Amino acid sequence: MYGKILVPVDLSNANKAERAVKKAEALLDQGGQIVLMNVVEDLPGYLAIDVPMNIIENAVKDAKSQLAVLKAKSPHISSTEIRSGAPAREILAFAEEIGVDLIIISSHTPDFTNYFIGSTADRVVRHAKCSVLVDR
Repeated sequence: MYGKILVPVDLSNANKAERAVKKAEALLDQGGQIVLMNVVEDLPGYLAIDVPMNIIENAVKDAKSQLAVLKAKSPHISSTEIRSGAPAREILAFAEEIGVDLIIISSHTPDFTNYFIGSTADRVVRHAKCSVLVDR
């Protein structure tokens, strides 16, 4: 199975996050570890003027508390990471930094827009240097 599994979570859907963690636990080697990650997306410049200055800080604080709740539910989760930026890029960079064997990422059902811009899961699957399991 896998020794180190990265589970990037979209905190807007707690059910998918919990389901991805359960799948990670089922695929984890004895003594392995699960790392949870959330990416807070940067605001485009044209929006940054119109929103409160502390919106990113608040999003990071919220992510920390929600990841802590998820971490408390599983003894196999060794750490959590919060990054800011483009989700696919940050997931791929972090996975390489910590040397994961598997990324388990949740995905929505693809629609017409995926053919033009692609989803985060699509980008992770295409560019990851390790195995990727997409959970729908």
